[in-house]
Amino acid sequence: MTTIAIDAMGGDHGPRAILPGLEMLLGERSDLKFLLYGDRETVEAAIADLPRLKAASTIHHTEVAVAMDEKPSQALRSGRYKSSMWQAIESTKTRESDVAVSAGNTGALMAMATFCLRTMANIDRPAIGAIWPTVKGEAIVLDVGATIGADAVQLVDFAILGAAMARALFGKECPTVGLLNVGTEDIKGQEEVKEAGRILRERRMPTLNYRGFVEGTDIGQGVTDVVVSEGFAGNIALKTAEGTAKQLGGYLREAMQSSLMSRVGYLFARDAFRQLRERMDPARANGGVFLGLNGLVVKSHGGADAQAFSAAVSLAVDLAKGDLQHRIRDDLDKFHADRIPAPVSDEDTDSDAADGFVRGDSAKTGQSGQKE
Repeated sequence: MTTIAIDAMGGDHGPRAILPGLEMLLGERSDLKFLLYGDRETVEAAIADLPRLKAASTIHHTEVAVAMDEKPSQALRSGRYKSSMWQAIESTKTRESDVAVSAGNTGALMAMATFCLRTMANIDRPAIGAIWPTVKGEAIVLDVGATIGADAVQLVDFAILGAAMARALFGKECPTVGLLNVGTEDIKGQEEVKEAGRILRERRMPTLNYRGFVEGTDIGQGVTDVVVSEGFAGNIALKTAEGTAKQLGGYLREAMQSSLMSRVGYLFARDAFRQLRERMDPARANGGVFLGLNGLVVKSHGGADAQAFSAAVSLAVDLAKGDLQHRIRDDLDKFHADRIPAPVSDEDTDSDAADGFVRGDSAKTGQSGQKE
């Protein structure tokens, strides 16, 4: 059995979308147990007509629900230890659950998950990995918003995280990895990206196959199984793709209604358009995975309906069964064990420490004091 902790109060629709999604999933997978965190009265009312879910769930009452527009710092102050979001996350730390899923406020979820679970050894910052539909199937893109800016080593760590996710999800023992860049030539791009490419080329890790730089147009073509970026560019790429899919869908609807002949043509091409709509449906790719933490957390779209939330939980189950956390730890340990640091004098150490204190370097002090 896989045990999933659910923030039942998260998202735009709360239990009205979340619980039917879980009932839907139980119709496909019977080896699941759910820990539902939220207001007991509200959850019990919503679960009353969902017999399979009621039999497979335990309700944990919480007094606080994190609002969708709440600032992360405010959510930490008001919801730490006592909110449905926090307690769902904490259950993965105490091993009561295998994975936590929430459709709540992304910033608050990342802040709480990082504060509660902490980052893994050798990871300075976590990343969010997203499933990206391609002409060849699916790819993983990260980071899509957790970390703004990244140095070369952090980008390499993201490559390791993404490759481990591909191995757990796609069953590929040596997934291909590319670094998102403004061109495929080695001379192009920011220094951090070029340095990350050099490290990945020279290290030749057995758990991933580095294929070089990829451009934005390559992502949807499925050129690599994993595409690595820092969070600013990754989030823009993700939102651009989502917007383009909606734009294309609007164009198609408009074209199909433009004349009598187009309506007739649609009748003959309905199956083809249905297949296209299914491949472009955001619900199929719902679920962002928080990678690099000491616990598995999956973020669903806030506006997800029952079907979309069911897809996010299904993704969470697949990753838990694929032993993602152990894969990541093993890969990180192997990579960082082989790194031989340059000798540093005591004088240099003191100088670097002072410089880090003045600059508030997140790699040394942690973001907002979250890193131990």
